[in-house]
Amino acid sequence: MPQETTLILFKTDCVQKRLVGEVLKRFEAEGFRICGIKMMRLDTPLLEEHYAHVADKPFFPEIVAFMQATPVIALALEGEDAVARVRDLLGPTDSTKAAKGTIRGDFGVDMMTNVCHASDSVENAAIEVARFFDESEVFGY
Repeated sequence: MPQETTLILFKTDCVQKRLVGEVLKRFEAEGFRICGIKMMRLDTPLLEEHYAHVADKPFFPEIVAFMQATPVIALALEGEDAVARVRDLLGPTDSTKAAKGTIRGDFGVDMMTNVCHASDSVENAAIEVARFFDESEVFGY
C-alpha cells in the first residue's frame, strides 16, 4: 500500500461538541501519523476556493456560515492508503446513511453537520493539504 497524506477538517460541529480528541484518537488508533495540525478561522475566499464545486449554489451561504461559526482544526494525516482508509473510518458524507461505528455514524447529524471533511482523492488531498498548510507546517517521518 502506498504512503499518502490526506487532509481532514474538524468542522464546527466537531469543535463545538468537543469531539476533536475522540475523533483524533480514532485516526491514531488506525495507525495514521499526524504530520500537520492547526486551529484556524476560515475566511470566505478560502471557503470559496475549497468549495468551488458548490460556490454558485443557493445553499453556499449556509455552508460559509456553518464553517465560520467557530474555528476549525486542519489536520494532515499520513499513512498507507490514507485517503480511502480515512473515508472508510468517517463513513458516507450524509451522516444519516453512515453506519454506527463510523465517525459520522456515531457523531454526525446530516450532510453538512458531519464532523469532518476529508479529501476524496489522492490528487485532491495534495491540493487541499497545500491549501490549508504552508510547506513548513507539514512534517514527514
